Order: sequence, then structure tokens, then C-alpha cells
Amino acid sequence: MRHCPSRGAVNLALAFVLAAVLSGVAGLLLSRLESQPNIKIGVLHSLTGTLAASETPLVDALRLAVEEANQSGGVNGALIEMVVADCRSDAAYCAQQAEKLIARDGVRALFGCWTSSCRKAVKTIVEKHHHLLFYPLQYEGLEQSPDIFYTGATPGQQIIPMVLWALQNKGNRFYQIGSDYLFPRAANLIARDVLFARGAQLLGERYLPLGASDMAAAVKEIAALRPDFVLNTLNGDSNLHFFRALQQAGVRAEDIPVFSTSIAEAELAAMGPELGAGHYAAWNYFQSLGGAENRAFVERFKQRFGKDRVLDDPMMSSYIAAKLWVEAARVQDSTDLALIKTTLAQLTLHAPQGIVAADYRTRHIWKMAYIGRARADGQFEIAWQSPQPLRPAPFPFYRSREEWQAVSKALAGAQP
Repeated sequence: MRHCPSRGAVNLALAFVLAAVLSGVAGLLLSRLESQPNIKIGVLHSLTGTLAASETPLVDALRLAVEEANQSGGVNGALIEMVVADCRSDAAYCAQQAEKLIARDGVRALFGCWTSSCRKAVKTIVEKHHHLLFYPLQYEGLEQSPDIFYTGATPGQQIIPMVLWALQNKGNRFYQIGSDYLFPRAANLIARDVLFARGAQLLGERYLPLGASDMAAAVKEIAALRPDFVLNTLNGDSNLHFFRALQQAGVRAEDIPVFSTSIAEAELAAMGPELGAGHYAAWNYFQSLGGAENRAFVERFKQRFGKDRVLDDPMMSSYIAAKLWVEAARVQDSTDLALIKTTLAQLTLHAPQGIVAADYRTRHIWKMAYIGRARADGQFEIAWQSPQPLRPAPFPFYRSREEWQAVSKALAGAQP
């Protein structure tokens, strides 16, 4: 009598065959990836200096995107390799590193910069080589380049919604403080234009060198003038000294709220969240946003880099930048710069916070806008959000592009 194998034995045999097939496929994929030369991308961020606390986390966000891409096949059979340069919180040095990454290291794209001064310095190098830079920061706008893809916010996606909400909800008497370089001066100019058009009153304006720690005079002036709100465009670790001085002077968020353009979850964690509690920030992403995709993303990041780590808007913009570049390279089956640039301007991407769409006219991103109130745990409670994603407008409509470019040139020329 012929013996028939049991169903369980057949299933077990099939399972072994399937495992062998999958193992073979995985082995072939791994072998293909290992046989291809790596594709290098350059990362330009400050790991030391006054901007290190803000910029270092962006490197980890990029690293997560690259690791996820490599785990799913790399770029058409080749692994992605990050070459990281420390910009040392120095724009001129960062430009030198950009030249090295392009000319000597052969990177296929650059990701980085924080300040507009840094971006402007690197822009010269990138345009000389007709290369490609992804810039992840909210900024003053007033710029477009065929060689830069901007994943941060334009003024109409951050600064303008923030000051209009502050005017409506806090009062019309305001004070401005910022670091002394292009972004704070241009951002404050745009804010003043909007607020003055609605009858607001500027009580004072003060600029301090990047990295400044002596906030006594500014805080004394704020305490004496008692504005309805403060617009803060300080950058780097100057924010720690500013909020500490406010606390020591007894200036409470309940009485004089500060609205910041460069304070996010990473900065709150670095300076101690209790210093910023009750104050406000405007961004296009907060870690506390709901949704299964965002929660899963936060969990992946924490599993990779530590349960106490936080995510913020510039980190998300960096992550999205890497994802967009990978998608463009996969679509074209190439890292050719001209092909990548053409494809980028037409891409949409499913990101943790929702659909991300590029604006082909400006090479910027459509974005939701949010205003958050800092909590004592270092996260933000959403106080306001735009009803739909906002179109990027690098040049606010109430001046011509030529007028804005003249403004930008004048402000940049006035820098120390």
C-alpha cells in the first residue's frame, strides 16, 4: 500500500521550500547591493559650535531615511553612503566643505545648512558646479535657485500665520529680538509689514551676534515695555540664555508670551523644557501630531536612536528631503543631476505627517502650518493649524520679486 504524506508534512515541506526561495532571493539582492559601488551623498551640518544642538539631530533624521532606503534595496541596486561634514557653525567653512564633498568625494547630492548665511555661502558653490542642495529649514524666502530644493517653510507658511494669530489672540503691541544675520532681519521685516498693515505697534527691536549669551539689556527692556508678545528670531544656544534670563527676571509666559521661529522640540530638550513652557512656536510639523503614520515614525526613530530622543520640524524636513531624492533616483534609475532635478519638481510623497507635494514653479513644498504652545514635558500642544496645506511663496505678494531681491541684498550687505 502506497504511503501518502500527511497535510502537515506537505505544509512543512512547502514552508522549507519557500524559505529557501526567499533566502535565495535575499541572498541575490544582498549580493547585488554588495557588488555595486556605493552612492555617496554629502551632509553639511554643524556638530560643534553654537548651532550644534539644533543641527546634530538632523543628521540622525537623514541617517534613518538612508537606512530605510538601503533596507528596501538602496537606489536601484546600490547602497547609499552618507559623508558627513561638520560645518562648525561657520558659514564660510561650510562652503569649503561643500566644495570638498562635490569635487573630491563625488557626492551625488548635498543635504544641510541651518542659517541663511550658511545656505547663501553654500549656494555659491552648488551653483558653480550645477549640483544639488536640499535645504531643510524654514527661512525668509526671497530666493529661488535651480540647484536648491527647499523642504523648509517660506514666510507665508510660518512667519505670517504666526504673527497674525498672535495679533488676534494676544494684542497689538509687540517687540522683536533676533540674531544678527539675514534670516532674523528679513523675517522681522516681513512680520512688521504684516503687523503694521493691521495697526500693530512696535515697541522695540534688538539684534545680537549669533551665539550671544548676554541677554540682560534685552530682557530688561522687555520687562519695562511689557509688550503683548515678543517675536523671537534668535538662533542656536542664544535661545537658552534668552529664556533663562526671562525666567530669572520673572517674565512669565502668561504675561508676555514669546513666539519663536527656531525653537522646536530639540531646542526645548537641549535647554530644559521648563524654560520654554507656555511660550509658542510656529512650525509645519510637531512630534505630537496625531495619526498612525506619525506615531509609527516616532517609534521607529526612538527605537533606532533612543527612547528619550525627540523629533521636530527641521528633522522631518531633512527626512523628507532624503526620501524625495531616493524616490527621484529610483524613478529615473539614475543619479544624474539634471534628471533628478526635473523629477523632484513633480513628486508627491507619502510622509509621516501626510502627503508631501512639491511645487514645480518654486522648488519648494506645500505645507500645513501649525502654532504650538510648549508644554513642560518638552512637547507642543497645537493651538492653531491651517485648514489646508499652504502654497509656498518665496516672494510675498505685496512686493515684486525684484524689490524683494533688492531688500535681501541690502539686508545681507548690512551684516557684520
